[in-house]
Amino acid sequence: MSSRLLSSETVHASTVALEGRAVLISGPSGSGKSDLALRLLDRGFMLVSDDQTIVRRDGEHLLASAPPTIKGKLEIRGIGIVDMETIGDVPIALYVELTSEIMRLPDDRRERPVLGVNVPLVSVDAQTASAASKVALALDRLGLKF
Repeated sequence: MSSRLLSSETVHASTVALEGRAVLISGPSGSGKSDLALRLLDRGFMLVSDDQTIVRRDGEHLLASAPPTIKGKLEIRGIGIVDMETIGDVPIALYVELTSEIMRLPDDRRERPVLGVNVPLVSVDAQTASAASKVALALDRLGLKF
């Protein structure tokens, strides 16, 4: 079945939100999704979901929420799984892919299709000190407005 026909799917991504706009943070296991989410929480973002996110299409918008089994939980390496305040059904404004191969001057119009909706895409190296700042800046400048 084509993903364009689906109305929801679970993606391997942590998700945080700021002012009603969600950021999906994707990458392989151990790439720093939860760590980057934690740094963004320190910047005023709210947790939507850690490691797995349910994405649901609502017309031309995508909404992010946590699977019930992990809602309100964040894994912090070296500390364990901690309870966190969360929000759900937040419109997705930005897709962040974690990679160590960053283009110096990427095209600002990169997008990732999710359930048939194109979402602005940025690549970030989660291991850099500036990763959280880059995500916040990308959300402000490139993220979908609602």
